[in-house]
Amino acid sequence: MTRILGAAIILGIVAAAVLATNEPDTTYMVEVADSPASPFLTNDESNNIAVFKSVGPSVVFVTNTQLRRQRFSLNVLEIPRGSGTGFVWHESGLIVTNYHVILGANKITITTESGNSYDAELVGKAPEKDIALLKINAPDEDLVAIPLGDSSTLSVGRKVLAIGNPFALDTSLSVGVVSALGREIKSVNNRTIKNVIQTDAAINPGNSGGPLLNSMGKLVGVNTQIYSPSGANAGIGFAIPVNTLKLIIPQLNKHGRLFRPVLGIEMLSDYWARRLRAKGIAILSVKRGLAADKAGIIGVREDRRGNIHLGDVIIAINDQSVTNEDSLLSLLENLKPGDKVKVTTLRDEEIQNYELTLTAPE
Repeated sequence: MTRILGAAIILGIVAAAVLATNEPDTTYMVEVADSPASPFLTNDESNNIAVFKSVGPSVVFVTNTQLRRQRFSLNVLEIPRGSGTGFVWHESGLIVTNYHVILGANKITITTESGNSYDAELVGKAPEKDIALLKINAPDEDLVAIPLGDSSTLSVGRKVLAIGNPFALDTSLSVGVVSALGREIKSVNNRTIKNVIQTDAAINPGNSGGPLLNSMGKLVGVNTQIYSPSGANAGIGFAIPVNTLKLIIPQLNKHGRLFRPVLGIEMLSDYWARRLRAKGIAILSVKRGLAADKAGIIGVREDRRGNIHLGDVIIAINDQSVTNEDSLLSLLENLKPGDKVKVTTLRDEEIQNYELTLTAPE
């Protein structure tokens, strides 16, 4: 009886195999003409290959070198400080990478997929967003701009691909999904970067500044950090969304920095704000003739006995809470010179509301 059942099972498997051979599942199997050893690939595998081939020429290797003087000979040498990844933003030679990749560099070298290397010029930097904009002079064939996507269309579970140079291993691909949206991370100058993408696509040291792509091969983020006690990939990586880049890259290209509007105030130091128990942005002084001064906002006062008294303490901008300098600057980054804003302050335990017109930075 056992032999009969075994034979029946074997015949069933063989029949299923024959049917599968005669009627291939076109939903999951795609023939690849240039791969005779593996004539069939899944749609997902084909997509991975297609994205890597199409975007690979846009990804570059970034090398950061510093000048160091030898201790005994006093000769000045170029010492490699680190490396990372970047990508071609525009055919004019604009390259995007992370700010921390080029931090402290005396010389920045860009190596393209072709193997050609070029000295890079720093066009602009935004440490608060961990983004740097570089420029190289290279022929057109080495300047393939990366196609831009829309990070607002992402959702948890969508497939993403990361291309970079982990541990100096050039042009490596990793695949994963969007694990979460709306994360917050700290930049190199301790500013909060908001609306960050979390992914489980393997990101390791050297991937920083590389592109995070959707399944159509379009840029949706810039890989910037990993969360790992060991310093290697632990399945939690973070990327700055491409929609943030679309806002700040034109500013870096034109001004060399983020062009943030100003209120015309000087903030009290954290030390004195804590001593005076200020809850919000305590104003040290206002700049004459600028928005805050025209609105009647005042700073710290000193009485005849030398006692210090707080003036206006900003607690909200356009009814959005302000608790520290980071939150204030984050709100101002979404505005532009000429915008009118409602500024809510606390002065002598009373709520004050002012309407200001933001001005351009000096």
